[in-house]
Amino acid sequence: MPTADLTCTLLSDGSSDRALMPILRWSLHCHLPRRPVQLKWADMRQLPRPPRELHEKIAESLQLYPCDLLFIHRDTEGGSIDDRRSEIHHALNLAAPTHPGVAVIPVRMMEAWLLIQESAIRRAANNPNGRTALAMPRLREIEDITDPKSVLHEIIRKATELGTHRRDRFDVHYAVHRVADYIEDFSPLRQLSAFRVLEEQITTTITGRGWVA
Repeated sequence: MPTADLTCTLLSDGSSDRALMPILRWSLHCHLPRRPVQLKWADMRQLPRPPRELHEKIAESLQLYPCDLLFIHRDTEGGSIDDRRSEIHHALNLAAPTHPGVAVIPVRMMEAWLLIQESAIRRAANNPNGRTALAMPRLREIEDITDPKSVLHEIIRKATELGTHRRDRFDVHYAVHRVADYIEDFSPLRQLSAFRVLEEQITTTITGRGWVA
């Protein structure tokens, strides 16, 4: 009998954080290589009254996008990972205490996790053979970048090698999603503490639920 798909939903801070989905798919495939995974993004932008509190967002996500596993993303944005994790766990306990959930908490912002592959950034900038030096940060420095979103956006714009006027008109937000899609191997992120915590949660959940490939 074929193995049933594992259904997952990502509840994120904002629409730009959909770029986390390729990262989560990659990690799930590493842990469940023979089990099909369906991953959806909880889009609540068109609701007449979008929920504001995190526990309300969780409840609405599970209602609109039912799943086996809910990923709940929050950036630290200057706070601590422990505080964000406590906030997520408290909200999940309020909304759906028995439902499996995994906290996705990059240090500061999601964009830091996309600063790992220069070739993906050049492809997303529609200039894969560009020669301009991009001054990519070292992997060990990524978690210390104060504003990784601005850094990633600037590197993408620089990678386009366009003139000033055309560069300003370039859709950098769309390019961010393309960066994530072009990265095939996210294993370098395992050198980062926040990503290791994410994968530990995934492993614990899979083991605890008895999910197998």
